[in-house]
Amino acid sequence: MKTNAFAIYILAIGVFFTATSELVVSGILPLIAKDVNITLAVAGQLITAYSLSFAVATPLLIVLTSRANRKLVLVGSLVFFIAGSALSAYSPNLETLLAARVVLGASSGMFLVVSLGIAAKLVPADKLGRSIGTIILGFSSSMVLGVPLGIAIADWWNWRVIFILLGALSVLAGVAIVRLLPDVEGDDPVPISRQLKQAGHAVILFALFISLFREGGNSVFLTYISPYMQQLLGFETADIAFMMLALGVIGAFASRLGGSIVDRWGASRALGVFISIHLLALALLPFLSFSTPLAVGLIVIMFIALFASGPAVQSYMIQQAPKSANFVLSLNTSVIHLGIAGGAGAGGYLVSGTATLQYHPWLAAGLVALGLIAAQISFALGRKNVRNTE
Repeated sequence: MKTNAFAIYILAIGVFFTATSELVVSGILPLIAKDVNITLAVAGQLITAYSLSFAVATPLLIVLTSRANRKLVLVGSLVFFIAGSALSAYSPNLETLLAARVVLGASSGMFLVVSLGIAAKLVPADKLGRSIGTIILGFSSSMVLGVPLGIAIADWWNWRVIFILLGALSVLAGVAIVRLLPDVEGDDPVPISRQLKQAGHAVILFALFISLFREGGNSVFLTYISPYMQQLLGFETADIAFMMLALGVIGAFASRLGGSIVDRWGASRALGVFISIHLLALALLPFLSFSTPLAVGLIVIMFIALFASGPAVQSYMIQQAPKSANFVLSLNTSVIHLGIAGGAGAGGYLVSGTATLQYHPWLAAGLVALGLIAAQISFALGRKNVRNTE
């Protein structure tokens, strides 16, 4: 069991590297645009290319590799990630860089989903939430450590060095996976038609709506959190940097805490509570923005609920479709990216129409409320199914 626990941490480290490749680009976008001689708007398409590749390619690749040994698939995805990192580091033009982002998006999506699926098979059911929380901690840590370090490296040397380091460190992670991760068999030979039917089941469908609306609400607020703190809470630039670091640290610990709570309460109960707290914090924020300490306190509560709910969502998905867990998790990651894109767009539309960020928490709360409604419907349908099978 200790060996399996150590393997989970290795997977979390790999997720840290792959997630950093996604998140760091937002912080170094001006440097990339200048180096490749493109506008900032065009450089922004690098983020779009990554997200679309992540959303579209991941479920398709998961289906195609569902029966293969999961350790082999994991190592394969890491090989492509290393290749994408090298291509990013040595891209001479926009076209090559876009191709690199597509490779990184698909391979990162595969690595994350397969890691979550492996975790579900390596640990007993009563420790599932904690293991999922550990892997998600790798993603959260990329915001706390990976992005700031990436930006610093870009300032000290060159943005391309970031991807050289990510590729080199991923080689070490791959060696550790090959040597220390036990073999994990692929999913049961469930026909694709049945997996699609399972994924289209009402319980799973409404569970996917949880992620869509929850991430959409997050994106509405988090995309504009820096200017929100600056304009409405009176933060200086240095204060915002410190605040974001503190929120990232809080979020990382909340991910692990959320996993432990899932194991104690169950995924559905934990998820309902966390989303409710998240919704309440967002809804109250505009009323308390006159007081910086109170507003900051609500933002901290929101981050705790947000990150703590991550393991609950993933655990709930696995529990509802254990025989198609990898496929359902891949669909969930796709939906998450669609929610992020939609929320950012909705937030931009709102600020252009109102010329203020005052109402962004309410729009975010409205979307999170839809996610809570979807959760309650999914839970009710799940309980009904259990009663019908008894």
